Amino acid sequence: MNERFQAQMEAITAAVAGKPLNDELQAWLNEHYGPDSDWFRDTEALCRQGVAEGWLCQYEAGGLRYGRAIKPGPATAGFSVDVVDMEDVRGPHHSHPNGEIDLVMPQSGEAKFDLTPAGWKVYPPGSAHYPTVRDGRALVLYLLPEGSIQFTKT
Repeated sequence: MNERFQAQMEAITAAVAGKPLNDELQAWLNEHYGPDSDWFRDTEALCRQGVAEGWLCQYEAGGLRYGRAIKPGPATAGFSVDVVDMEDVRGPHHSHPNGEIDLVMPQSGEAKFDLTPAGWKVYPPGSAHYPTVRDGRALVLYLLPEGSIQFTKT
């Protein structure tokens, strides 16, 4: 694990701790930590580095590279941190009992994650989806309260 990556994740999870996961949080994140921010650029560079060095996205299945970078704990205000590398693919259906906060970092083309370009997408508690990247490749960083995610059995 990269210490700078850990520090970036501690900073963002401290910033969102205790806030409702809703459209207001999504707008706030895009305003303060969006694609034009140093935080975003630094995080994207660290994610690229982590994928290249193998400490991020160390697993592969169904056309996805993925991995849990940080387990939920006090340092990250109870959030887990996962990073997924996706290119023109639909991932497995899952629900978010406590919500999900996604940072979308396009890497090629006009990549969008669930129709969201570079920036933040926030899903409220109880939401569900097939995570999908279209029109290129994207790295997607997931913050999950208490690390809670439920994959739908097929």
